[in-house]
Amino acid sequence: MKDQNCGYCQGGELLAKFGIKICNLDVSQLILFKEQSHPGRCIVAYKDHVSEMVDISDEERNRFFADVNKAAKAIHKAFSPDKVNYGAYGDTGCHLHVHLVPKYKDGFEWGGVFEMNPDKKYLSEAEYGEMIDKIKSSLA
Repeated sequence: MKDQNCGYCQGGELLAKFGIKICNLDVSQLILFKEQSHPGRCIVAYKDHVSEMVDISDEERNRFFADVNKAAKAIHKAFSPDKVNYGAYGDTGCHLHVHLVPKYKDGFEWGGVFEMNPDKKYLSEAEYGEMIDKIKSSLA
């Protein structure tokens, strides 16, 4: 099931407003969040347009969280954050997804409240490419 107004479902320009697809995982896709105040911030979005984790089977939920775990391990390996925060929101975009937000003790918002989109730090296409390559090589 796909929603024609959902960036996670449709990709292309809708996704490009906030993210860049890195790759498919088992039951989800890994997306680099364009706003990079938290270096390495990504989103793991479920493969189908469902709103809640209660809308999928226990097996699918376990596979989804295995994908979240795999992405978190890659972020730790690629960027060595002091902590990765996990956020599952979606009251405006009802597609099951989890934000993986690396936090650094000497970095933005350490010990503070998380801003969904600080809208402060964007990268060049080359810099996004380097981050994506680093994450992909850390997924193995």
